[in-house]
Amino acid sequence: METQLDPMKDDLPLMANTSYMLVKHYVLDLDVDFKGKVIEGSIVLFFETGSQYRKTSRAGKECCQSQFDETCEMRASEPCHIPMINVSTCSSKTKYNDFAISGKEEEATSGENSNHSNKERPSGISSSKDHCGLGSLGNNDFLLVLDCCDLSVLKVEEVDVAAVSGIEKFTRSAKLTGVSQELENLRNQIVHELVTLPADHWKEQLYYFTHCSQAPGCGELLFSTGTWSLEIRKSGIQTPADFPHAIRIWYKTRPEGRSVTWTTDQSGRPCVYTMGSPINNRALFPCQEPPIALSTWQASVRAAAGFVVLMSGENSAEPVQLREGILSWYYYVSMPMPASTFTIAVGCWQEVKQQSFKQTAAVETNTEFSLPSSQTDFRWHEEICGHVEYPCRFQNPAARLQAVIPYRVFAPWCLMESCEEYLLKLIPQCLSAAYATLGTHPFSRLDVLIVPSNFSSLGMASPHIIFLSQSVLPGGSHLCGTRLCHEIAHAWFGLAIGACDWTEEWMSEGFATFLEDIFWARAQQQLSHDEIKGQQELKALLRWRRLRDEVQNSEEELQVLRPKKESTGELSESGASVVKYGLKAEKIFMQVHYLKGYFLLRSLARTIGEVSYLASLRKFVRKFHGQLVLSQ
Repeated sequence: METQLDPMKDDLPLMANTSYMLVKHYVLDLDVDFKGKVIEGSIVLFFETGSQYRKTSRAGKECCQSQFDETCEMRASEPCHIPMINVSTCSSKTKYNDFAISGKEEEATSGENSNHSNKERPSGISSSKDHCGLGSLGNNDFLLVLDCCDLSVLKVEEVDVAAVSGIEKFTRSAKLTGVSQELENLRNQIVHELVTLPADHWKEQLYYFTHCSQAPGCGELLFSTGTWSLEIRKSGIQTPADFPHAIRIWYKTRPEGRSVTWTTDQSGRPCVYTMGSPINNRALFPCQEPPIALSTWQASVRAAAGFVVLMSGENSAEPVQLREGILSWYYYVSMPMPASTFTIAVGCWQEVKQQSFKQTAAVETNTEFSLPSSQTDFRWHEEICGHVEYPCRFQNPAARLQAVIPYRVFAPWCLMESCEEYLLKLIPQCLSAAYATLGTHPFSRLDVLIVPSNFSSLGMASPHIIFLSQSVLPGGSHLCGTRLCHEIAHAWFGLAIGACDWTEEWMSEGFATFLEDIFWARAQQQLSHDEIKGQQELKALLRWRRLRDEVQNSEEELQVLRPKKESTGELSESGASVVKYGLKAEKIFMQVHYLKGYFLLRSLARTIGEVSYLASLRKFVRKFHGQLVLSQ
């Protein structure tokens, strides 16, 4: 029986006013408390003034100029440890409007016509209208809006980046003395110079981000939390350009927060991980969720000894002991990505390793079949990338020749034998097959983690890390290999090339479903051409039956690949938008976007020939890696 769609419950709001201020870098400093089932600490956000003066009704056109891709090689960096301080909780309830995007109160975003009402606000969310005095401010003050849910925000403050030793190099001719307004402008100028450093200065940039994040606060900011947002003001500041461009937020997650799940692994040990929630990471840290908000990040995460912290960072972190029983793990990325791609998994994971060098050498020797077929694609290396500047692997000669990137496998103790039997030998084969098909790997390394049994999917791909369900292991090489190929394909389609509008998820899942067959065919060197084709035709038949059943038994509006139709990619003037049906419960279990996308691409490949079509995909990857795109 069909149920009526309810926009008040089914659409996911993206509240952040990215057109006014855009996050360029996050610095997270967090403690994982398994006893209390909370993650707490601070996050420092570094901003650039947004595109508020660019008036366009087709913001999708603006957002497709992007900032994506990956870093050159594996790098290690010194851990940064930011001292914790005690902060007081603002605990009073608020009636402040969730949808006030700026001090000018944009129309059609509040009151009874709003898609999301404060009546649905979970109880206990920290607020500060009374404590911090938001109610006394005038409407002319600029309001910074971040995406936030299920968090207890304790304190928000401006960061005095001008106090950092050696920061004078970013002040040009400005002096470090002067009246308050001049000092405020100086701080914002320092942040601007820091976030716009050239890509070849990424190490220096990371160094100063670290030290700026440790700088003292220079004044508390007024804030209010709503159902979906954190709203921040500074009294008397009326424009984004004058608003502090470096702020620190002290907060803690809630045990019932929807961005992470607290559970036990298959060996009965406690763990916590980001499981791909429909609300993404806004219940893990305050952020800007819209895809256009591409940013870099670094994170120091502390946990009890015995726990391993895995994250979507580009470095393979090594723990540092802070004090007896406590280890700190430090990760970073230099490739701007949406906040939704941030991933963390903390548990008593065990690394699964090869039994002998001989076996490893044999596997990696076999993967070299891929090199000749891709060598012809390397003549384009002098082309200029289309994304904004950052350390890009597509411009790195060594990275372009790397068929198999460094990889590790982690699992609960009880599943290590199964992982060693199947997973370890499949990863290099699948990575090499992907390289033979699409060329340069967008990411410099890969961790694969077998996640707890409550994981609701077969797999999930994030930068530098893949979560796999334990369900793929009993299926032997075929099930394990095909799922691995699917998730590896997301490195190109879904991560290195992202959707301008998240409702067009078919561009990620459709391509990954199509490419998993291509990758897996190349990884199975022992099968003949006819056996491969027979295997693919059988899978196509099973997928067609699944699609037919789903189309017959689901709401028609949920089957549309572009549910926003002609308004796909459009944003409000502030940058806020909604993900249509993003919270619809049934949608989580649907595969229409996987399957319709797959059959569309399969049809195109059959029309022009698979060889020609795959060549066109390689050109597409070279042209659009590091960018956001629409279906067109």
